[in-house]
Amino acid sequence: MIASRLVTVDDYISSFPDDVQVVLQEIRRTIRAAIPEADETISYRIPTFVLGGRALVYFAGWKHYVSVYPIPDADAALERELAPYRAGKGTLRFPLDEPVPRDLIQRVVADLVEQRRSDGSETSA
Repeated sequence: MIASRLVTVDDYISSFPDDVQVVLQEIRRTIRAAIPEADETISYRIPTFVLGGRALVYFAGWKHYVSVYPIPDADAALERELAPYRAGKGTLRFPLDEPVPRDLIQRVVADLVEQRRSDGSETSA
């Protein structure tokens, strides 16, 4: 089974065609820039950033898009920015043939971190 060999984020990314790898690496760098203290792992067979021992944000590659999960609770302004990329309650989809909205992804990750902190569930990494 191929998925069982995908033990690192690098393994996961390298399993995609070159053009998709470029986008996945960009999303990885964008998330890493937002939470440099997070650890990386594979969970649910996709790359996962872990903060304080708990999964915070996931990303995944698909045939025509890449996804970032979950979506934080958003104010009206952020919600308008997320709307074109929403693909269900907790998923953002970014088409492979469009530039990655790095600023938006960083805001999503920052909001996820803030929500984790404000609900008191963050523990030391």
